Amino acid sequence: MHAAATEARSAALRTLLRSLGQIVLQPNAFTGACLLAAWLLCDPRLACAALMGAIAANVSAVLAGYQEDDTRAGLHGFNGALAGLAAFSFVADNATAAAVAILAATGTAWLLEPWSRWLRARGLGYFSSPCLIVTWLWLPLVTRVAQPASLMNEPTLGAAQLSNGLLSGFAQTGFASGALPGLLVLIGIAVASRRHALWALIGAGLASALHLLLGASTSSFDAGLLGFNGALTAIALADCGIAATLGGVALSVVLQTAAAYYALPAMTAPFVLATWSMQWLTGRFTRGAAVPKPAERAEARRPVALPASARSSASVRRAGWAAGLGRRLKP
Repeated sequence: MHAAATEARSAALRTLLRSLGQIVLQPNAFTGACLLAAWLLCDPRLACAALMGAIAANVSAVLAGYQEDDTRAGLHGFNGALAGLAAFSFVADNATAAAVAILAATGTAWLLEPWSRWLRARGLGYFSSPCLIVTWLWLPLVTRVAQPASLMNEPTLGAAQLSNGLLSGFAQTGFASGALPGLLVLIGIAVASRRHALWALIGAGLASALHLLLGASTSSFDAGLLGFNGALTAIALADCGIAATLGGVALSVVLQTAAAYYALPAMTAPFVLATWSMQWLTGRFTRGAAVPKPAERAEARRPVALPASARSSASVRRAGWAAGLGRRLKP
């Protein structure tokens, strides 16, 4: 009895930590622990916000009867964690922020199933879009938040400032700031996938460089505001090829710059929109390449005679191929 209770608590803790890890697209409990440590180091208020949001979203997912495997992978909790972080970032009063965080996190959980089904039918992942939708609904009700980005550039950056600004971009994926919290987030990504960590570094560096070339301030770079959308976009598109990944990062820069120009609270919207655009383009080209020409279709319909020895081996291969088919789900 005691062992079963301990195992249940351990499974619940791993689910909660995976929900935090999914913020940087890693279904890994250690990654989530690294993000939690980063929030505690930056501001314990953020750690409470993320835990509150993730718990509320996971409980709502269980009550809604969502698939347990997806809940255990953290797919139902990370938007709730982000919603909680957004509430505590934009609302100054702790009591009000806590109430908004719980309600917003619950809203992301109930929105998730129909919204993800609609996106899945179009070959798109939902990423942090449920959090964005719910946050944009309540954000106009609070005091307008000043946008930190500036159009005035500043003198050249030193090596230490470059590394600190780049690492701070990883902290900003979870509404935190600072080079050391960012380093903890990067370590968490690297433990789950060194390939994703490398792409995240490339995405954050490229996005920051493009923003600075477009006139963003070095103070924005120091705060990590220029690299986090690029890092997330690079991780999300890492399996789509180099051209799609770099193109997605560049597009996220354009979208974030446009949002800053119009003083819009974009948050991770540039990452989501850029990733959707590249997914749509990749899917379109893939479908176009998969459609055979009329002559090829006619040729494919023509029967092919096989030797008797080859027929039996071909049947075995077909049976083994069919038995090995699987389905892979992505957030």
